[in-house]
Order: sequence, then C-alpha cells, then structure tokens
Amino acid sequence: MSSARAFLAVLGRDVFVTGRELPSFLAQVLVQPVALLFIFGKVLGELGYTQPGYAQVLLPGMIALNAFLVALQNTSFPLVLDFSYSREIEDRLLAPLPISWVAVEKMLFGALRGLFAAVLMVPMGVWMLGRIDWDLGGLPFALLCMVLGSAAGAAVGLTVGAAVPPRRINIMFAVILAPLMFTGATQFPWAQLEHLRWFQVLCAINPLTYVSEGMRGALLPEIPHMAPWVCVLALLFATALFGALGIKFFLRRALD
Repeated sequence: MSSARAFLAVLGRDVFVTGRELPSFLAQVLVQPVALLFIFGKVLGELGYTQPGYAQVLLPGMIALNAFLVALQNTSFPLVLDFSYSREIEDRLLAPLPISWVAVEKMLFGALRGLFAAVLMVPMGVWMLGRIDWDLGGLPFALLCMVLGSAAGAAVGLTVGAAVPPRRINIMFAVILAPLMFTGATQFPWAQLEHLRWFQVLCAINPLTYVSEGMRGALLPEIPHMAPWVCVLALLFATALFGALGIKFFLRRALD
C-alpha cells in the first residue's frame, strides 16, 4: 500500500505541475496538428486542390497523431532531462516504490498527456471545419483507440528516452519524427494504398497507423479501413513490446 501511495503521489505531482504550465503545454501540443489541419483540410480544400470531404478524413488522423506523438514526446524528453543535468530522477528513485514503477509512472503520465491532447483536437477540429460528419455510434471505440494510442506512444517514448544518450536525442528525433508522422496513415486511409504496396507495408510497421485506422474506421465507417480487432491487437502488442523494452533500458540507466 505504501508503494501504491508513493506511486500516486509522484503521478499527482506531475499532473499538478502540468496544471501550472498549462498555457505552454497547450501551445506545445496544438500548434503542429492545428496547422496541419488548417493547411491540408481548410486551405487546400478552399483552393480546390483536395476533394470535398477530405478534411473529414484528415481530422481523425490528426487526433491520432496528437495522441501518439504527444505521449511519445512527453515521456521521452522529460526522461532525458531527468537522466542528464537535472538529475531529478534521483529523487524519484529514492521514493518508497520499486524502480520499475518509476518507469511505469513516467509512461502513464506521458499517456495521460497524449490522451488530453487528443481530446483537445476534437473541439479544435469542429471550430475549424464548421461541422464534422461522424458516426456517433463509433465514439466509444474511437476513445479506446485514443487510450491505446496514447499508451503505445508513451511506451515508445520510454524506450527512446531510456535507450538514447542525452547528447544524441535531438538527432534521434530529427530522424524518427518525420517518418512517424508521414507513415502513420494520418493523412490518408491505409487500406487505399494497394497500388503502393511497398509503402503500405512500411506504414503497417508504424504503430501510429493502427491508431489512425481505428479512429477513422470508428468515426467514418464508410471509408475503407482496417478491421477494428487488428488495430486493437497491434496497439496492445506495441504497448507491451516497447513497454517491456523501455522498462529494461530504464532499469539499466537507473542502476548505472
């Protein structure tokens, strides 16, 4: 029980700090996806360079992008800082809870941030597009995809943050962020890539693809999409795999 209370206390402290830094957090998590939605969904549509209704296809992808990438970044970057000059991780390691729980807390907090950022994209999308033509019956499954996508993103972030040396983290993100964004089926339905088979296979490796496809299939079932059970299983597998790797790397760094 003391370990559980310590875990909740550490998590509560992180949530409290987020509340104090809310304006900067909102700017961090909304500028990029809102800009993408505005340019690709609004501007190009008004100019006639995209088909009518493309913005409706794009919005679920932007929500998925926010859930996954915000969770990834908000797990990995603080972890890198904690293990480098701030050394804040030492205070957490002295808390009365197992070291692996510290890693789980980092992952859970990053996932909560990702989920919050994903939910914020819904009113932003409605405000920008005017209306959204969603199948409201798919909202529960869409929420499940946001939760699983945030968890998968946080697991990947834990792995990156614990495995990559602090001096190389900027290079790592410069290398992986763009491929993650543009092979995650956030701007297009994965099922319609059959004429670009090599690219379809490449996108299938990216966990973000399953968040996007799950969201799009739940909210726009008339658009070709992956089977929902495939999305759920893939995200559970990615969370378990990267979570286990992240905890392993975290323990190695913490014990060193």
